[in-house]
Amino acid sequence: MNSYASLCDDFGVSSYVHGKLDMPTAREPVLHFFEAVQRAVPKMTEFEKRADGEYMLEEERDAGSYRWCSLDARRLSTGFVNPPALEDADAHNERVLEMAPYHLDLHALQTESMDVLYYFDLLYQGNHDEVVAEALTAGTPLENLVGLPGARVLHHQPSLMMALDEHCQLQARLSIETRTSAYQVRTGNFPESPITVYFTIRQFWGKQAFKTFHESYRNQRRLLDELVASHVLPGVITPLQRAIAAKQ
Repeated sequence: MNSYASLCDDFGVSSYVHGKLDMPTAREPVLHFFEAVQRAVPKMTEFEKRADGEYMLEEERDAGSYRWCSLDARRLSTGFVNPPALEDADAHNERVLEMAPYHLDLHALQTESMDVLYYFDLLYQGNHDEVVAEALTAGTPLENLVGLPGARVLHHQPSLMMALDEHCQLQARLSIETRTSAYQVRTGNFPESPITVYFTIRQFWGKQAFKTFHESYRNQRRLLDELVASHVLPGVITPLQRAIAAKQ
């Protein structure tokens, strides 16, 4: 069972391979790649080319749990939204990463970096930036400023990036995306929408110990789990849950 499902309204595991050179865009290699993905996952039937040139193949979203894969000019992306278990997300993402070198001629020399990330959506009908600020500045030097009488927080999207090795080739990034506008704060009319917490492990390519996408994915996923469990859940997700619950 997905151990994160009970902590948020939606949860996803994604991987992104960033290229130094353009990805294939010709009809034949693109179709061959996505046909191979579809053969592995026959339920991925929704295929489109978007206005920005991105190709997307995914399962129907109606059930709330679905796999997806996309390709644009410089990036291969794959993910699983609300996977039944983390192993299901791993199986899908690793399968796509194993196919990429053969169908897209994607190799180490042209790879800039690879990201593996978790995201957590927490639905909230109210001022997102205010609730994030209240949750994450409590007990800090900024708490009094956030609580200034008559003031309202209009923007608070914390972001933190860290190097996990001495050469800065392995990095972690925490970011929070809010979806509240000044107009909504002014009018007091807030639709229900998600506050999204992203936590990413990025591996720059070239000198890493894990030489294949598959091997690097497993190492990055391991680090994700460790850091989310020890820091992101107690330090970010739980305080946000409490702050949201206190306002509802």
